[in-house]
Amino acid sequence: MTITYLGHASLHIEFDEISIIVDPFISGNPLAAAIDVDELDADYILVTHAHQDHILDVEKIAKNNGAMIISNYEIAAHYSNKKFNTFGMNHGGTYKTQAFSAKYVNAIHTSSFPDGSYGGQPGGFVLTVKGKSIYIAGDTALTYDMKLIPLQTKLDLAILPIGDTFTMGVEDAVLASDFVACNKVLGYHYDSFPPITIDHDEAKQKFSNEKKELILLEIGGTLKV
Repeated sequence: MTITYLGHASLHIEFDEISIIVDPFISGNPLAAAIDVDELDADYILVTHAHQDHILDVEKIAKNNGAMIISNYEIAAHYSNKKFNTFGMNHGGTYKTQAFSAKYVNAIHTSSFPDGSYGGQPGGFVLTVKGKSIYIAGDTALTYDMKLIPLQTKLDLAILPIGDTFTMGVEDAVLASDFVACNKVLGYHYDSFPPITIDHDEAKQKFSNEKKELILLEIGGTLKV
């Protein structure tokens, strides 16, 4: 898998000519001004929850590419009513193809659309491709449910929010990496606006102190798993 960081909590994941976009919030993020939403390829869009900073560009990308939107039942129903191709599930459910699987797992957060309507319960995804697995936590607090993940899946990468205020911060993310039994962490959901600005060097040092690796990509930067 090649993972490209698109800013905030947005990711572009590519493998075997398959393209997945996660939580696209690009056109509204000044830090991601170099990313052209219209040039993004997507066969699938994974949506962790309904907040605007995770769904802003869902419809444009889905329309441009005919992509399937995969999320919780309520979010899938919302887009299905708008005639988009969707797959809805709930916690513990898994979308499966021959190429990959995406399991919807618990997150502790809230979920509502920009107009205030109900966006179902928030979640994250465990994405598995050819024996490689990554955990995309979504927006979440530290939760003991994370300990369930390594009981079934050996992770090669954990993608965790680290900005604090609206999600867990760096210290809790260090604990989360223990809970999911993965010492290689890609940080996201930080620096997009003042309440979630972090000190990069300090954050990396806190992980290093526990013999863990925190990766902070530049927007547009890539990581191979």
